[in-house]
Amino acid sequence: MGVRDSPWAALAVAWLFLQAQVLHSQEDLVCNSSDSKALLDLMSNFESPIEGWELNATANCCNWLGVVCDSSSSLGLSDGPSSSGRVVELVLASKMHAGNLSDSIGKLDQLRFLNLSHNLLESTLPESLLHLPNLQVLDLSHNEFSGPLGSGIGNLTELIRLDISANEFSGLIPDAFQNMKKLQFFIAQANGFAGSIPSSLSNLPSLKFLNLNNNSLTGTMVLNCSAMSSLVSLDLGSNNFRGPFPEDLPNCQKLQSVNLARNKFTTPIPQSFRNFSSLAYLSISNSSLSNVSSALRILQHCSNLTVLALTLNYFDEELPGDASLSFPKLKVLIMANSRLRGSMPQWLRGCTRLQLLDLSWNRLGGTIPSWIGDFQSLFYLDLQMNSFVGEIPKEITGLPALIHRNMSIMEPSDFPFFWKKNKTSGVLQYAQFTSFPSTVDLGGNSLNGSIWPEFGNLKDVRIFVLSNNFLSGSIPDNLSEMTDLETLNLSYNNLSGSIPSSLARLNFLSRFSVAYNNLSGPVPRGGQFSTFPNSSFEGNNLCRDHAPPCPTSQSQPGLTNHGDDNYGSVHHAMSDINLGMTIGLAFGMAIGIALGTTRTGDSCLHVIIRFCDRVKLCR
Repeated sequence: MGVRDSPWAALAVAWLFLQAQVLHSQEDLVCNSSDSKALLDLMSNFESPIEGWELNATANCCNWLGVVCDSSSSLGLSDGPSSSGRVVELVLASKMHAGNLSDSIGKLDQLRFLNLSHNLLESTLPESLLHLPNLQVLDLSHNEFSGPLGSGIGNLTELIRLDISANEFSGLIPDAFQNMKKLQFFIAQANGFAGSIPSSLSNLPSLKFLNLNNNSLTGTMVLNCSAMSSLVSLDLGSNNFRGPFPEDLPNCQKLQSVNLARNKFTTPIPQSFRNFSSLAYLSISNSSLSNVSSALRILQHCSNLTVLALTLNYFDEELPGDASLSFPKLKVLIMANSRLRGSMPQWLRGCTRLQLLDLSWNRLGGTIPSWIGDFQSLFYLDLQMNSFVGEIPKEITGLPALIHRNMSIMEPSDFPFFWKKNKTSGVLQYAQFTSFPSTVDLGGNSLNGSIWPEFGNLKDVRIFVLSNNFLSGSIPDNLSEMTDLETLNLSYNNLSGSIPSSLARLNFLSRFSVAYNNLSGPVPRGGQFSTFPNSSFEGNNLCRDHAPPCPTSQSQPGLTNHGDDNYGSVHHAMSDINLGMTIGLAFGMAIGIALGTTRTGDSCLHVIIRFCDRVKLCR
């Protein structure tokens, strides 16, 4: 969706037009005394004064911070002189104001634009707020308002945008939208609303943007797409909807962005989606879906499909690999955490516009094909925790978007299509795929061979993970040319030699591990290496200024001095570790024999042998 077509852009233009109308005469206006008193009453309910506001009733509120006035004559009012200013806009966003919203807000009867977002306001909404006849934009998002929304919301018949997201509202969404014919944006995500979508809301022909994500809505997902002729973006993710997958969404002829993730559907993607020509962004992750082959064969007919997120569905199914499938406009494909079987699908080769590919945490096997290097725009590649074998394709080292990322080819999106899980940081949500860090993650496979020196060409990569494979040889000195690198993980491989001292030149490196390899020699000094814990280097024969220290000048580097007390303490420590690991291994064998197989389906013996190989007990 381009900027010109964005509903947000249309709202911004309308707001700027309003600003142009009122600001030209702002300095000449004298605040209406009733409006001034209402604002002072409003401030009295806050826990601290509002910066830039005077505390006397004779002050000109039209000059206060966040207040915009328009003349009575411009508003068509005859209750005062032309120089009388009426408050038409109040913006107190992101000021950390605490307290509650005074009933006096309802006395600002000429108010068109009210933004109190990103504060600490609480309690229920005053009834008077829902009787402002001229209000066009109401933004109360990111506060602590609670209680029901109230059917009085239907009185705001001039409202264009209503944003109450990230509060503590509860109860039912009132069925009171039938007279709100101008409403284009309703954002109520991250609240505690229950029940179903009210019919008056799902019949609004003007509505362009509906976001009810992260509530407790239940029942079947019912929308009247024949009536919602303007709907562009729909987000009903993270609710408790159950029942059949909504078949009539393709009837919303302008609908481009759909997020239905984290619900429970009892039927697969319907055949009607073959006609969903407007669809560009689709996330239905974690929705209890089955039959991945049917889903892909249907969705390939969505001729404008750009983003597809199907994570945490289709468990243990076979990922279709034939080349007959076609997704020519696909830029983002996320099918992770599903234990999918098969190999790298051939149809991916035709996705020439691909920028982000995540097939992590599945059971895909075979080799990684060399054509993975043909994607001119691919900047995020995550194939971790699969069963890929063979060498890393050298073609990956020539991916153009990882050598120099061209931001001009990436369109911004407000569609939160992806929740990324990892061990260290829990769950991360990326609202725009352009904010994803450039990544190559091939960890947790069975890849062998060496690390290509040409990886140094990938100067734009920020996350580079090859851990938990069977890679051998030395760490290439050329990796120091990956100048934007923030994470480098080469742990649990069979790498030998030393850590190149040139890696200390990686100024942005914040996470680093080469643990459990066959490395030896000193850990590089300087740069970020002084910040890395000992666990980043354990399981090798490495030394550093502390734990364990490098040999003194009296000892030859690389030779062991058996008479050294330091050697004795390390030797006994390693004996204790080996004893503990042996006991743990025996216990693990007993558990494994009892269970038969691991969670991923690997035989217990295979896992034990691989574990021994990692910790060097079987060498």
